[in-house]
Amino acid sequence: MRDMTADEIKTYAQDGIVCLRGMFSADWVNKLRAAAERSMQNPGDLHVELAAERQEAGRFFHDTFVWRYNETCRSCVYDSPAAQIANQLMGATRTNIFFDQWLIKEPGSETKTPWHQDMTYWPIDGTQISTLWLALDPVDKENGAVEYVKGSHLWQRKFKPVSFGGGNQYKEELPEVPDIEAMRDDLEFISFDMQPGDCTLHNGLTIHGSPGNLSLDQRRRAWVSRWAGDDVVYKPREGLQEMPPIPPGLKSGDPLDSDLWPRIIG
Repeated sequence: MRDMTADEIKTYAQDGIVCLRGMFSADWVNKLRAAAERSMQNPGDLHVELAAERQEAGRFFHDTFVWRYNETCRSCVYDSPAAQIANQLMGATRTNIFFDQWLIKEPGSETKTPWHQDMTYWPIDGTQISTLWLALDPVDKENGAVEYVKGSHLWQRKFKPVSFGGGNQYKEELPEVPDIEAMRDDLEFISFDMQPGDCTLHNGLTIHGSPGNLSLDQRRRAWVSRWAGDDVVYKPREGLQEMPPIPPGLKSGDPLDSDLWPRIIG
């Protein structure tokens, strides 16, 4: 894997989001496409069918901690460029995998991904928290390209998690996500047309969302991995995203090093 450039590192720091072209080989893309099909046929215990849950047309398949049951995803966590990309852009000396997941919007899926930040869903705290979003299909606005509020991670504000399924299970006392759509004239937005093998990395506080997949024939499959750097610690709180398949065996304030969140670099 090539090293990140100074411009890419600066863009990630300033914008909270950077797009990297062709970082994953066709071999990785093809392996992950096959792995996605296996998961969709035999999903893990944490998978969710979000379109069905919201009684909307189409299929939005969501599965979490895939690396723990899918050998291709496990190999991608340990052997692909993903960990190095996150490590370099975050400026970390060590990097743990937090979790990975499939986010697959099939053609005709009406389900939108609401405006949200990532890190407020999770039992962790720190500044070096990032999400890598790897395109396995061509992506554009029609089939569900993610849109980001540029620089929103620098607001240094945390907002209450929004339920993707439309419920209200998140109880943390934080302000609601602002009405981003009503602020379009005041904010700067960015999204990317992507090809298979392209990826983005965004900060855990960057506000983002995406439309449904309005295409009639173009899938939008993504393998998504979440990464934690030097200062990230375990911070359990009630009413967060239900995710760990096993207890982490950590105390509040501990580094993440564990069977659940192994260190990949450092």
